[in-house]
Amino acid sequence: MDGHLIVLLPIAAVWLAAGVVADGLPRLDRARALRRRTGWLLVLSVVGVGLTLAVLAAGLTSAGDTPVDRAAGQLPLVAVPALAVAVCTVRRVRRLRAGAGAFAAAPETPAPYGLRAAAGHPLVGLPVQVTALATVPGLLSAAGLDLGVDNGVTGVALTVGGLAVLAIGVRHGLRHNRLAERTLPGTGPALVGLPASPAAAGSLHV
Repeated sequence: MDGHLIVLLPIAAVWLAAGVVADGLPRLDRARALRRRTGWLLVLSVVGVGLTLAVLAAGLTSAGDTPVDRAAGQLPLVAVPALAVAVCTVRRVRRLRAGAGAFAAAPETPAPYGLRAAAGHPLVGLPVQVTALATVPGLLSAAGLDLGVDNGVTGVALTVGGLAVLAIGVRHGLRHNRLAERTLPGTGPALVGLPASPAAAGSLHV
């Protein structure tokens, strides 16, 4: 196994795990579970951004041909969505976790649809999953598949990647709208006895 593939695999694994966790957030119907999973997503996102930036920085400051240098050469495509995670997703996840914590006093406290809609917002899951998808070309290249050899292969790969990003975005948007509709007056079950707090209220408008 090539050295730069060994460097890239942990980065891809972290982003894949973050994408799986982000995708499952809107399905959680208990506030405590939502708070716990948002904590996982926050940690995975920060670790993913940190690893990506560390390898890129090491590659930029080194003039050699080490495995880290070769791995850094496969990460520019990952850097753009990872930056979106750092700027948009991390902030939203922190606010979402604070909002879920306001309702998590009891294990079975239901998660309000407002929180679940915030968890399903495209800027929570989409940047993370696009970043995970962006690691695939680098992994394939490190494994020995040169996507630049044949223009036809490159075109197909770009088309498939673009369609995948579009499908992910549409899916997140539809799910977010469906959950947001349930927060309208008269469309969801009453949340009797649930505590009101500025943190919770703020999270409903992430």
